Amino acid sequence: MIKFLDLKAINESYEPELSQSIKRVLDSGWYLKGKETEAFEKEYSNFIGAKNCIGVANGLDALRLIFKAYIEMGIMFEGDEIIVPANTYIASILSITDNRLKPILVEPNINTYQIDETLIEQAISPRTKAIMIVHLYGQCAYTERIGELCNKYNIKLIEDNAQANGCEYTTKNAKGSIMTGSIGDAAGHSFYPGKNLGCLGDGGAVTTNNDELADVIRSIANYGSGEKYVFKYQGLNSRLDEMQAAILRTKLIRLKEDNQRRKNIAKYYIENIENPNIDLPQVNDWNSHVFHIFTIRCKQRDTLQEYLSEQGIQTLIHYPIPPHKQQAYIEWNHLSFPVAELIHNEELSLPMSPVMSIEEQKEVVDVINSFTLKFSFDS
Repeated sequence: MIKFLDLKAINESYEPELSQSIKRVLDSGWYLKGKETEAFEKEYSNFIGAKNCIGVANGLDALRLIFKAYIEMGIMFEGDEIIVPANTYIASILSITDNRLKPILVEPNINTYQIDETLIEQAISPRTKAIMIVHLYGQCAYTERIGELCNKYNIKLIEDNAQANGCEYTTKNAKGSIMTGSIGDAAGHSFYPGKNLGCLGDGGAVTTNNDELADVIRSIANYGSGEKYVFKYQGLNSRLDEMQAAILRTKLIRLKEDNQRRKNIAKYYIENIENPNIDLPQVNDWNSHVFHIFTIRCKQRDTLQEYLSEQGIQTLIHYPIPPHKQQAYIEWNHLSFPVAELIHNEELSLPMSPVMSIEEQKEVVDVINSFTLKFSFDS
């Protein structure tokens, strides 16, 4: 069986350092708001290139806290609109509605799966306060046009960086690159175990260059308190614990190397999958994609997935139901977003991890290439 993501093998590849980091926390006797979290926040903010990093409980909380802080600061108000891609994971949208803000869904680009920059301006209204870009599947969603729109309409740029730890954006003037998570006004990060930078449980972070925003987020995440037993805000309990911080510190050291392995696998897939019925990712800038997920599209996706499973290859679908068709947002069920729906109906995620062997990669390619020999693709 070729696993979609072999977490056990991934974590074993960090030994003995991973066990040593865990023992370091156990020996310290300190488990929350300690030196490990402080050190990770500093190391991750340096890695991302942002002034501030606040460790929180998970990626959803990271996004929720950004909006909640903007509301506390009087920058956003209940009913304000946030533009967000229609094909994102539901957490992006939950963070908006949890704060009684209004998501405005915009179709993705069929080639990149990222929000379609050409459709954003027509979705902007006097109530628009932010554009949330989602670096979906590990690919940078930012474009110069999006930045221009934020400046033109004086709206915030929020990054959902949950799937893109270590991804870069190459600046237009070719003077260099910057990390996703440092492009916008604030960014939410997830360290769920399956992420490119994953801990051994839930974890997340907010990064921002805005010191005031960072202070408000840090207080809200600690019950609304910046000073012990003094509560300025009606806050949450959302903190990254010492154990997860120590684990993340260990893994952060190798993140660029692991991402390069993912890129090498993606390149092998793209260069060797030759099935005309498979739509492969289009990569214009290899710095701008860290392949958290390697996604293909196939008109008979479910049949292909079943065939791969029969051949011992595990795959996943990201995601089978778009947000506007979910029961949680039943008021949107009548809406039509054809591009997003096409992606959700055809998307299939192939095995991808930094511990995949070349033999496993070759087997995946060979099985996919053989699929046309066994099945008809007539619609």
